[in-house]
Amino acid sequence: MFALVLVPLAAAAQFLPPDAGGSGVPNDASISAIIIRIINILLAIAGLVAVIFLIIGGFRYITAGGNEELSESGKKSIQNAIIGIVVIILSFVIVRIISNALIANAV
Repeated sequence: MFALVLVPLAAAAQFLPPDAGGSGVPNDASISAIIIRIINILLAIAGLVAVIFLIIGGFRYITAGGNEELSESGKKSIQNAIIGIVVIILSFVIVRIISNALIANAV
């Protein structure tokens, strides 16, 4: 899964303009911008994992076939996945607010 997320980013590198400085890092990339980009990628991966757990929990719940134990396991997985998605969304909002505050103070 990790490769599926990063391969399009690597393929898009051909569309970036060449760097005149020769350092390989874009001129407008600061440390804070790179860290924020990495955090956003990790939050996207975590969101993808949470959605997969939501699907797995739904599948377990649907295929429980009247078995209370499997049904409860599916419900618990769904509940935990939804809580995870909410936490990831709130984390994304917090990172966005802090990054906007850092960028506004840096300029």
